[in-house]
Amino acid sequence: MNQIQVTSVSSKGQVVIPTNVRESMKITSGTKLIMFTDGENLLLKPIQLPKFETFKKLLKESKKIIDKTNIKVGDIKKIIKQTRNENRS
Repeated sequence: MNQIQVTSVSSKGQVVIPTNVRESMKITSGTKLIMFTDGENLLLKPIQLPKFETFKKLLKESKKIIDKTNIKVGDIKKIIKQTRNENRS
């Protein structure tokens, strides 16, 4: 549902999200938002944290893959470091 709302920024940098927008997007007190900007536009998006059961399932599947491929912890650290370095370029 597309909505256009006008709000303002307080002296502390706080922005009020109108009630009808919060309700339609199920944003409640404590909801975490991620902010994107291109220098001209601003986008706030609620962060959907994965459910703990989903995380446990992912962890279990990851362990199965590690067992099948015989990957070592050191190998994983090297892959992470390499990937981070590539993303910085």
